Amino acid sequence: MMACPMQFILKALRTVGLVLFYYVFSIGITFYNKWLMRDFHFPLFMTLVHLIIIFCFSTLIRCAMQCWSGKLRVTLSWKVYLSKVAPTALASALDIGLSNWSFLFITISLYTMTKSSAVLFILFFSLVFKLEEPNPFLIPVVLLIASGLFMFTLKSTQFNLEGFLMVVLASFIGGIRWTLTQILMQKAELGLQNPIDTMYHLQPLMFIGLFPLFLFNEGLSVSTTEKLFRVTELSHLLYSLLTLSVGGMLAFGLGFSEFLLVSRTSSLTLSIAGIFKEICTLLLAVEFMGDKMSMVNWIGFTVCLSGISLHIGLKTYTNKGTNSMVRQLPGRDNPDIELPLLQTKEDYNEETNDEEEHEILY
Repeated sequence: MMACPMQFILKALRTVGLVLFYYVFSIGITFYNKWLMRDFHFPLFMTLVHLIIIFCFSTLIRCAMQCWSGKLRVTLSWKVYLSKVAPTALASALDIGLSNWSFLFITISLYTMTKSSAVLFILFFSLVFKLEEPNPFLIPVVLLIASGLFMFTLKSTQFNLEGFLMVVLASFIGGIRWTLTQILMQKAELGLQNPIDTMYHLQPLMFIGLFPLFLFNEGLSVSTTEKLFRVTELSHLLYSLLTLSVGGMLAFGLGFSEFLLVSRTSSLTLSIAGIFKEICTLLLAVEFMGDKMSMVNWIGFTVCLSGISLHIGLKTYTNKGTNSMVRQLPGRDNPDIELPLLQTKEDYNEETNDEEEHEILY
């Protein structure tokens, strides 16, 4: 009788620990990048450095996992790599690059609120790619988020149009990014269900996709700045490299903690944690970064969060009693990780008829 309560408590503690682990990196990198942008005005160069660091960490961890398990890690062919992974990598690079770029112009509170509109674009592209089914209850979700965003930006004393448009564009591209990422990771034949393998394959193409934009906007400035290539003192160069490296480690930790939270709990947990994360971010921005918010702005933020909460609730209700399952990779006795996947009716029928290919775990 005592085992069940104890098991529940341990599971709850594990979930809380994973959420806090996610918060450290998610909130940390937001404030860290904003702080860094005050003196280091090269957000695209910073993003490129982060991509290199993430790739190096992913490579090292892949090697360690391969030595530990004795099994070769998945490596995609060039044809599959360029045709399947490249679109996701390009969208990811632009989303992250524009988001970091916007910190030169806008406050953390405006960034956090505007970035919340990504839910609308993810929903839109999920409908386009038929990952979601049309639902009339989605109309109030869209209206709540859109009206909340309007109220938040209305009469904002720290509003910057250029930065705002950058984040909106990043959110739009983010909708494409996460939809393509979901499709990419649901293709069992690619074998990219493990986050380390996914990050390993994405980073090089993300770097290549973002590099031309960096050259056009920052190439000349970076090559002549005294913080890097025209440095007069070694200490200044080491300081710049150290601050960029810390940001890269936070970026790697964010990607890994997000996936760890989803895989060990559920995507619903990540969504709910994301709502409280945004509340924490805004409160911290007002308290420590000097962000100013009026009563109308706070009401707009509340309305927007209500729309996001409604969307989460609808997804939970819709998935209850349907195909909310966990699917394992075919032909793998010890999968690295198990993922809750969206399934169409056709997918479900295929798996029911061929249980040897896909093992369904309830």
